Amino acid sequence: MGQEIKLRVTGIDKSFPGVKALNKIEFAVRRGTVHALCGENGAGKSTLMKIINGIYKPDAGQIFIDERPVKIQNPIQARSLGIAMIAQELNYIPEMSVEENLFLGRLPVTKMGNVNWRKLRKDTLEFLKAEKLPYRPDQKLKTLTVSDIQMLEIIKAISNNAEIIVMDEPTSAITQREVEMLFKKIRILKEKGVSIIYISHKLDEVFQIADDITVFRDGSVIESHPAEEMDMDQVISLMVGRKMDNVYPKESVPIGEKLLEVKDFYQPKIFKDISFYARKGEIVGFAGLVGAGRTEVMRALFGLDHYEQGEIVINNQKAEIKGVEDSIHHNMVMLSEDRRRYGIIPIRSVMENASISSLEKFIYKGYAHEEEEKKTVAEYFKRMNVKTPSLDTRIQSLSGGNQQKVLLAKWMLREPQILILDEPTRGIDVGAKFEIYKLITELAKQQKAVIMVSSELPELIGMCDRIYVMNQGKITGELEKNDFSQEAIMKYATSIN
Repeated sequence: MGQEIKLRVTGIDKSFPGVKALNKIEFAVRRGTVHALCGENGAGKSTLMKIINGIYKPDAGQIFIDERPVKIQNPIQARSLGIAMIAQELNYIPEMSVEENLFLGRLPVTKMGNVNWRKLRKDTLEFLKAEKLPYRPDQKLKTLTVSDIQMLEIIKAISNNAEIIVMDEPTSAITQREVEMLFKKIRILKEKGVSIIYISHKLDEVFQIADDITVFRDGSVIESHPAEEMDMDQVISLMVGRKMDNVYPKESVPIGEKLLEVKDFYQPKIFKDISFYARKGEIVGFAGLVGAGRTEVMRALFGLDHYEQGEIVINNQKAEIKGVEDSIHHNMVMLSEDRRRYGIIPIRSVMENASISSLEKFIYKGYAHEEEEKKTVAEYFKRMNVKTPSLDTRIQSLSGGNQQKVLLAKWMLREPQILILDEPTRGIDVGAKFEIYKLITELAKQQKAVIMVSSELPELIGMCDRIYVMNQGKITGELEKNDFSQEAIMKYATSIN
């Protein structure tokens, strides 16, 4: 079973305006195996997968399934050929219900051609019960967490009886328990002869689950080998084209006085008794399992959500934050965990996305000073190493890591004093992560206070000066640098005292 080639691409080329995305790609996946694709953001992995799924058309090259040539015109045809894809960016419709999402594109219909809502409800209930998912069929996706939605997308793809499943960063927003469930399902799928293409920046996961590994760099295949013949350092070196000795470029920075203090923050059924502080030059981490309440606290602090009681003190003065404008007025900004939903404006240019929060700098005396806007944004992009064909390129065409850097540039244009970064490196590669870590270190050196929410414990341990740990809406522990360890964090995250 394992040696037969299920999917093969040969000579695949793809260009976008100003950039060669894929260059003569040769790639093959064996039946009943997991083939991992590794590479930095922008290396071409997702572009190739979108070609296989019929979202993009190649400029040249051929795709073979079971050694028969196929032309995949669109995702519906890809599905008919037995291909399913879990996309990196969750393109969900917040107002859509769970049942509509699960059966999108294959809704049951009556003889009259109308949606058979009774059968849809029945099939959804059976599906949710079989998969042990605790959602109501009529529940809207906007009421679910990013983790919930990603798990639904995974289960939906697996349930389509596909023979080839593309998983693009499937674990970027799910809990460790859900990762274990996914890996169990992958092993079952392999036994049934399903081929899985697995894209992940979490190399420990890659070596846990992959049979074969192919490394992409700058739109080309660099090397492809059985997983047992490679190690993590080798893969990282091939991905970035250089050896990376120091993954976390944290520097010792003088820590000054308190810049932010939150006292007795409270929102019924969401979080309570939240008190913490952040000082000048300090990187403060927030750890906890998914659902611990970290994001909810930060959203309320930034003015995105309501809080019932509590006191916010910025620069030794009480701050009334009723909305985002108040927070920005007090020089406090927030990078959201869901950049697709709350961060980028997909159809707008990278320049517009970067300058939108600072337009008063470029619109004055009744005129828009576009040349000044271009020059300023270009300077920030250069400083932050944003890779974009031009300032007019739509942000949706950039890699996840470059989108994240554009969003950081947007807030840096405001020259804030306090930055809340919620999962700042989610879904981006080791090279882009390193650059974002350097930016965070630079912010600390400028005596700004950085609050970093992350589900990756090595990241928090490597970058932070102090770490608060949350569980079930409460802060259950506070750790100083000398006390950092994954075991200590998990003890507080699960409230085992």
